[in-house]
Amino acid sequence: MYWYEDEVKRLEGDRLKEGYEPETIFYGSSSIRLWDRLYEDFPTRRVTNIGFGGSTLAACVWFFERIMMHYQPKVLLVYAGDNDLGDGRHPEEIFVFFQQLMVKVALRFGDIPCYFISLKPSLTRWHLADQFSYTNNLIESEIIKCNGNWTFINIYKCMLDKNGMPNGRYYEQDGLHLSADGYLLWKDIIHSHLG
Repeated sequence: MYWYEDEVKRLEGDRLKEGYEPETIFYGSSSIRLWDRLYEDFPTRRVTNIGFGGSTLAACVWFFERIMMHYQPKVLLVYAGDNDLGDGRHPEEIFVFFQQLMVKVALRFGDIPCYFISLKPSLTRWHLADQFSYTNNLIESEIIKCNGNWTFINIYKCMLDKNGMPNGRYYEQDGLHLSADGYLLWKDIIHSHLG
């Protein structure tokens, strides 16, 4: 996990510069970190962006206490797991990381509302589509089974075209990171869950 050290130090420094107490935390990989309009997209929620590039769900669990040390949010949203599969981890491993994250969140923040944004169907990783779907199903089933403070936000199906393939308009040229249209879609879907 040492290769994330600079990014984690950046997040720690950013927290010291914030002039307000964030109420809604967006946590996870570069899909969160690169969300340039996050603050404008959720203007009434006092958000903060603590995404770090290349982050895996494993890294989000590993650094959780350190990164969250100075936060006391009312809402937590998480997007991670995409890079774990891209790195060759198995869906079952990612599911275990998610369970670990649930425990850490409960210990640190209690039963605040938490949202897991489903893994996205990117063009670059379409050859892993079955694993992405299976991972999403494992996590969604766990959230339903626990019937607690977590909600599953399914963005996967909405990012497919009429032929069931990833819709290119939602991605940058690399076929992995979200375009402005992709973030607009995410904003609308997330707003519908947050109310």
